Amino acid sequence: MHNAVISSRANAFCERFGVELPILLAPMAGACPVPLSAALANVGSMGAMGAVLSTPEQIGQWMGAFRTQSQGPAQVNLWVPDPAPVRDVAAEAATRDFLGKWGPQVPAAAGDAGPADFDAQFEALIQARPAVASTIMGVLSAAQVQRLRAANIAWFACVTTLDEALQAQAAGADAVIAQGMEAGGHRGAFDAAKAELQMSGLFALLPRLADHLQVPVIAAGGIADGRGVAAALLLGASAVQVGTAFLAADESDIPQAWRLALAESEPEGTRVTRTFSGRLGRALNTAYVRAAEAAEAPLPQPYPVQRGLTAGMRREANAADQLDAMQAWAGQSAWLARRAPAADIIRTMWAQAQVLL
Repeated sequence: MHNAVISSRANAFCERFGVELPILLAPMAGACPVPLSAALANVGSMGAMGAVLSTPEQIGQWMGAFRTQSQGPAQVNLWVPDPAPVRDVAAEAATRDFLGKWGPQVPAAAGDAGPADFDAQFEALIQARPAVASTIMGVLSAAQVQRLRAANIAWFACVTTLDEALQAQAAGADAVIAQGMEAGGHRGAFDAAKAELQMSGLFALLPRLADHLQVPVIAAGGIADGRGVAAALLLGASAVQVGTAFLAADESDIPQAWRLALAESEPEGTRVTRTFSGRLGRALNTAYVRAAEAAEAPLPQPYPVQRGLTAGMRREANAADQLDAMQAWAGQSAWLARRAPAADIIRTMWAQAQVLL
């Protein structure tokens, strides 16, 4: 493919969505502090908030704080709700007993943790007016898409298969995020039960989507330097979305043990697991993950029950800076994450990509 085609595709994306660089920050819940988002938006990228558990007030507060530090665009990411989980009292008791060995004793009520109120979050997003609303785990309703259009908010839908991408395009998505299995954090599979069966690598998924969609494709998963950016643009992406590579940035506020472990992580040093939330996600292969994935361990409970059950353990591990029981999400290119100002990381990434292209 000729470079002019690649650059015109990337330029069209940048123009349409108000960015100067076709490299976006991935919305990582709990790991996208305002200073990180603002630093990137201020050099021509887009800020990001992972709002899966955020209250409506927190969504408004985050956008308000972002606007005091940047005039650039931001996306706010919401989880499309799953059907209510089927509960199993005996199974939950076994999981609570197991988790008690890795953190504080887990009260029976911990499993009652519900998902956030999606409709209230969506209203708060409309009020907060980010440049982009992004979704994971499904598509918005026609009425919700209409609300976004009326508010002049673009919609990016995270997808893991061509079928999901076509559903998102038909529902009115302005762009789709092609999430390869290399990506850190939660898998965006629309059907939770199929997540393990839909583990396509980005370089197989991306051209498949690019060949069949009319909307722009944003590539995500394992992209952590200019080589990955160039390769994704070459394979048909209009832009890329990067998460793990920014976790070690100066503006990141993740625990030190997690930050240091990224640099030591081999591509095979992460694994997909349901043991933190009940939804499949890629994390560092820590002692807890290995124990919780062992044959003799109790099966994880469905989302969001498991998330509620592990909350105490995760909180305690973060407070103590103990990697063993920490929910340390990471993509397969975690070893490329480096300690530097976020602006330097993204500028270097884009300069390297431009040389290669």
